[in-house]
Amino acid sequence: MRLATLIKDFLEHCEIEKRHSALTIRNYAHYLGRFLEFAHDITVKEITFELIRQYRLHLSRLLDHRDKQIKSATQNYHLIALRAFLKYLAKRDIKTLSAEKIELAKTASRSVQFLEADEINQILEAIPKSDNLSDLRDRALWQTLFSTGLRVSELVSLNRKDVNLKRGEFMVRGKGDKPRLVFLSPEAIETLTKYFERRTDAFSAIFIPHIKSSLDIGTDPRLTARSVQRIINKYRAKAGIVKHVTPHTIRHSFATDLLMNGADLRSVQEMLGHASITTTQIYTHVTNRKLREIHKKYHQKKK
Repeated sequence: MRLATLIKDFLEHCEIEKRHSALTIRNYAHYLGRFLEFAHDITVKEITFELIRQYRLHLSRLLDHRDKQIKSATQNYHLIALRAFLKYLAKRDIKTLSAEKIELAKTASRSVQFLEADEINQILEAIPKSDNLSDLRDRALWQTLFSTGLRVSELVSLNRKDVNLKRGEFMVRGKGDKPRLVFLSPEAIETLTKYFERRTDAFSAIFIPHIKSSLDIGTDPRLTARSVQRIINKYRAKAGIVKHVTPHTIRHSFATDLLMNGADLRSVQEMLGHASITTTQIYTHVTNRKLREIHKKYHQKKK
């Protein structure tokens, strides 16, 4: 069977059986399309260890739009997509190279940018404490992000009916459509309650634009990921924070704050909705800080 046909079958399998997100499928299509471009429309029996070695060499020499070598992590994304495709073929009993034969390249350990607790407070102080709808929305948005660790895509898709303000918790569906429980802080509950009470519209989205021209467009206006980024930038600058802050920075800050205050890694993994504990381990820089405190407290105390 030819490569192009089976890649198409695999992408349809990802959409129908695996229920992957549109973004995941688009990424798989991009990475496997690059392999197809390199290998041409061969039969899958012709996928050999030597062909993969040549492909890895090709990836290592590939340049991005700035004429720079693509990063090792990006090269690995290509290989991860290829391994997923080969595992799919194995499940269909189609003979080809085993996915286990493809090893990922070693990459440098990731470090994460996060906001300290006092920086989060500085930003919240920069948002006017008024009953103006935009101010209430912006405060509620910041507090919701920091108390739940939501991804921006999860935040902008929230509807009012999704959130139980009495219990201060709600279910969210993250990557792979997997449900998880998240919790709101008392401050977030209070601000969201005021925000909902002040709204006179019947729109379903929690976070909406409060500009008349925007509300006239469509039947269910809601903030976009780009709008959320603009709100974050507005108050970051107003608070005098020089760090580059994104919605994901606040997610990192949520996880870091939990660990700094004694939460275990498994619990943080569950609250973030990570499929693997390996992903959550990027936050072990927090543990390192605790180790330093232990060293200072206990080392060479006997003189």
